[in-house]
Amino acid sequence: MKDKHKKKHAESELGETPANGKQKHGDLPAPVLGNATTLHLGKDCDYVKEMIRLQIELVKLQEWVKQEGLRVVILFEGRDAAGKGGAIKRITESLNPRVCRVVALGTPTEREKTQWYFQRYVPHLPAAGEMVLFDRSWYNRAGVERVMGFCTDAQYQEFMQSCPEFERMLQRSGIRLIKYWFSVSDEEQERRFQDRMKNPTKRWKLSPMDLESRKHWAEYSRAKDEMFAVTDTKLSPWYVVNAENKKCARLNVIRIFCRWSSIAI
Repeated sequence: MKDKHKKKHAESELGETPANGKQKHGDLPAPVLGNATTLHLGKDCDYVKEMIRLQIELVKLQEWVKQEGLRVVILFEGRDAAGKGGAIKRITESLNPRVCRVVALGTPTEREKTQWYFQRYVPHLPAAGEMVLFDRSWYNRAGVERVMGFCTDAQYQEFMQSCPEFERMLQRSGIRLIKYWFSVSDEEQERRFQDRMKNPTKRWKLSPMDLESRKHWAEYSRAKDEMFAVTDTKLSPWYVVNAENKKCARLNVIRIFCRWSSIAI
């Protein structure tokens, strides 16, 4: 019964119905050409060539952000081992670190735990002409903190009430906000965890918390659904990335980012 329940959540995460009619709760589409023909990696789309082409578009986007004095925030959330770090690496490796920087905050200190919850994220927000990529973000409270009991029910409810307004405040101030959720199946996550445990060069990516999270797949699915119900808004939508294939996921993320900037790709 437990496995059946877990499978149900895995299936729903990889293909849900949008809350407001737009394609957000479902997976991002496969990479497509300008004529809307689906690209198949290895058949009619060479991953390396396509990535190089998209990274050139990212450089154009960077110059546009600098020229227009834009402030851009991109959130990378999702399942452990879903490929967030790999996607961030492909975005940043061709960009100027003075323009595009990554923020990956650790466990909050005892002092930070007494602050307003969003306070430790605010100093990392961009100035004019900057892009900030958050590798995990304030959504930790709705995910790992909720599931693993690191916050109280009152703190969680306060976050769910405050988060949409916090994001509206950011956007009213002129910040452009993009939110990605990386989704993988239970089976694929297990395969990647095993690969990390066997590979000495990847073992550092595994933490005791990652291993503990494997026992709470269904709980994380419920927490994600509850979070989306409140924070997947018309002004600040989630883009769900089907990350079963890491290479397709990376191409999708960059294409959506470039498309957002109105650059023709």
